Amino acid sequence: MALRQDHDSKKMHRRAGALRTFLKSEAAGGVILMMAAVLAMIVANSALAPMYFSTLQAKLAGLSVLHWINDALMAIFFLLVGLEIKREFVGGELATWPKRALPGVAAAGGMILPALIYAAINMHTPATLRGWAIPAATDIAFALGVLALLGSRAPVSLKIFLAALAILDDLGAVVIIAIFYTADLSLPALAGVAVTTAVLVALNLTGAKRLVVYLALGVVLWIFMHESGVHATLAGVVLALTIPGREDQIGEDKKSPLQELEHLLHVPVAFFIVPIFGFANAGVSLAGASLSQLTHPVTLGIAAGLFVGKQLGVFFFTRLALATRLAEPPAGASTVQIYGVSILCGIGFTMSLFIGLLAFPNAPDLEAAVKIGVLLGSITSGLVGAGILIAAGGSAKRSLGV
Repeated sequence: MALRQDHDSKKMHRRAGALRTFLKSEAAGGVILMMAAVLAMIVANSALAPMYFSTLQAKLAGLSVLHWINDALMAIFFLLVGLEIKREFVGGELATWPKRALPGVAAAGGMILPALIYAAINMHTPATLRGWAIPAATDIAFALGVLALLGSRAPVSLKIFLAALAILDDLGAVVIIAIFYTADLSLPALAGVAVTTAVLVALNLTGAKRLVVYLALGVVLWIFMHESGVHATLAGVVLALTIPGREDQIGEDKKSPLQELEHLLHVPVAFFIVPIFGFANAGVSLAGASLSQLTHPVTLGIAAGLFVGKQLGVFFFTRLALATRLAEPPAGASTVQIYGVSILCGIGFTMSLFIGLLAFPNAPDLEAAVKIGVLLGSITSGLVGAGILIAAGGSAKRSLGV
């Protein structure tokens, strides 16, 4: 009995340690991402602008540099997203239905209301209605980066709630991309995707654990996915879901292939891939900017969806889940702090930009409106959310006599 309790204690300690490491790396990556976005805006509006834009459009092995960043490098980002989703569902903060209830309901509200607000603003312009999903996404690295800067003003339970919510939000974004932002399909390439996926699943079921084999097949899967009409980055998610991750598939004192790969990817994704994506896509020239750009339906729909829709959707759906006793509130977090985190969910940067590029390909004017809307909505959400959490944290300390 004592040995069993000791084993369970070690498992809980490993999970808690993994979560702390996850939060720290995501938070630090969020700070780097902020710096990359600011730098992109500075460069895009400086004498370096011609070189910045021409470099992104330069061809490399038949594809532009921007295409390689958005389709190839971001496939690695989506691989990490898939690994995080699987880990949390297999043995983490989303392993049971009670744990999934609060972040799941909150994530649903945080996707539905922003989409409705965008659609309401763009309902009379069918050409732009395609961007309805842009404000439905939350940037986990950016949001956790803001929370990290607040330090002890936000309880750990609130950070875990935000991380779980953002992971489920990412899962929703992946589903949206797969269903609504798929181009003309190639049946031969889709057959290649199906066969490669079947081989990966077979490897998992037979207990194969060599990461190099999974990764090699992942490259093949990416090629087929790129040619199929389904966005190539989804190859990363499919690959992640086939990599062994259950503790009963490995020895007690060994890491699973999923844990090993997640550990290997965290640093390059947080400090290299996502900042490069941010730098390549956040730059928008403000030369000749006018009020009409700020009042463009796409800009307004995204900005309002992120700032207004996200906070209302996350907060009121959270309150509904708590009022109906569907879930328990984050330990030690006040209603005002939950509201502050709801506002932080309006930081949609990486995923929102990514979906925006899928919604309006080869439309420079609309892409510029997307970038302005995402930046406005994300910056406003970050500043207001942080301000409310700072005020709430100060009030909590004064009430405790600190």
